[in-house]
Amino acid sequence: MSIGTFSYPLPVNEPVLNYAPGSKEREQLKVTLATLKAETLDIPMYIGSEQVFTKNKISIHPPHERKYTLGQFSMGDKKHVQQAIDAALAAKEKWAALSWESRAGIFLKAADLIATKYRFHMNGTTMLGQSKNAYQAEIDSACEIIDFLRFNVHFLSEIYKQQPISGPGMHNRLEYRPLEGFVLAVTPFNFTAIGGNLPTSAAMCGNVVVWKPANTQVYSAQMFMRILKEAGLPDGVINLIYVNGPELGEVCFSHRDFAGVHFTGSTGVFNTMWETIGKNIGRYKSYPRIVGETGGKDFVIAHKSADPAVVATALLRGAFEFQGQKCSAASRAYIPSNIAKEVKKKLVEGINSFKMGMVEDFSNFINAVIDERSFDKIKNYIDKAKKDKDASILAGGSCDKKNGYFIQPTVIETTNPQYLTMCEEIFGPVLTLYVYPASAFEKTLDLVNNTSPYALTGAIISTDRAAVELATRKLENAAGNFYINDKPTGAVVGQQPFGGGRASGTNDKAGFILNLYRWLSARTIKETFNPPTDYKYPFLAED
Repeated sequence: MSIGTFSYPLPVNEPVLNYAPGSKEREQLKVTLATLKAETLDIPMYIGSEQVFTKNKISIHPPHERKYTLGQFSMGDKKHVQQAIDAALAAKEKWAALSWESRAGIFLKAADLIATKYRFHMNGTTMLGQSKNAYQAEIDSACEIIDFLRFNVHFLSEIYKQQPISGPGMHNRLEYRPLEGFVLAVTPFNFTAIGGNLPTSAAMCGNVVVWKPANTQVYSAQMFMRILKEAGLPDGVINLIYVNGPELGEVCFSHRDFAGVHFTGSTGVFNTMWETIGKNIGRYKSYPRIVGETGGKDFVIAHKSADPAVVATALLRGAFEFQGQKCSAASRAYIPSNIAKEVKKKLVEGINSFKMGMVEDFSNFINAVIDERSFDKIKNYIDKAKKDKDASILAGGSCDKKNGYFIQPTVIETTNPQYLTMCEEIFGPVLTLYVYPASAFEKTLDLVNNTSPYALTGAIISTDRAAVELATRKLENAAGNFYINDKPTGAVVGQQPFGGGRASGTNDKAGFILNLYRWLSARTIKETFNPPTDYKYPFLAED
């Protein structure tokens, strides 16, 4: 039982290490990478207290080094999904009853373990398994995941403090209960931090979780799960399984105790989930919470007053860091005619200066895309642009999967603002550029707003404050995260709560207090000190 009010003040963001030549962290990370590659892992699922191995083994190969084997993981099936649900529900009562300070302590310890003992293991498994360079791994699998854990503890402590007023002769209070049932967390390959946040934010609120990461993120996901176990997470609270999506959905979405889904992935998959849940709504004990962050076709629009160097830098970083495999990555750019020549020149120079290759070579800015399916999809868009009369390749365009899934960062210039690659999500290192008349800024804002069904991130680059204000107002619903004079990527927990609307998701803002409300169910309790003993009210008395 709690015997005090415990303080979890607003944390500061985890400092980002820079891995410069000669730095201690650079040396330690390289040692860890070598250590990880020297060990071939046999990775189990974590269901309740069991580490579950199956005969169906899936090999893990670095996307940038296809012939190398990091290990294998045990692929499960519907039986394992049911086992994970059963283990979660068996753990639910004790976990929900555990004091808040004990729950908080587990996740704060996990954050501390990542910040210290396991920082380079988290970064190393992300670099090797997902082909991220050292800096991209640092801001993701170290800093962001640490921030998610620490800030969510603070945010949840603030929620628990929010209480109703009480009138004379009574006391009112709110209890913030976990949802009744289990929560399903489905996480993508591109951010290890999302893989950490989606199951833990729900679990922190007292929920039990079935967690399915993308197969291409298992290598870092299992590392995070091991850290949670070391931090003291009880068996069954989070159950890590590797199964096919349809089998997962068939079991979870038909289960009476399904209470919610925390999802990041494609819009198509999320739409199917929502439809299935809707069809099964009569099965459930309560209305499930549906939280999702999905696709994006993120924009940068430059005003005629913009500095070409600022525009080019925002595009080079925003479109091509982590090979453009960010849901926030700049994918379409609108450049005014008066600065277009200089912006294009700087883009070409920048791309030609990029080094591409293995993650162990820290001088490589670009690494590989995640897998062959992704490679083939992206290459198809590039090949089509090479042939279309409405498009031309301004820079890049080379693709090679002999040793790894390498796609040279590519800029497509189009004369058609509704061209295919201006509208469809590609999820790779491809930026499409459209030059608009410098005098048609306001008209182009309407074009930006109406071209894509998505509304995740976007940016305006301008030194004209009136233009910034106009863009901010007219693009109000075009992006859940809007940037002024910056690239549209790099949201930091506690600073830029992340999420978008329209076809980009439910905009529940991961890394902010809003998201945690979704995993809580409030109960109001009123206590009357002197209850009445007669039903009659004073107004009933006769004159």
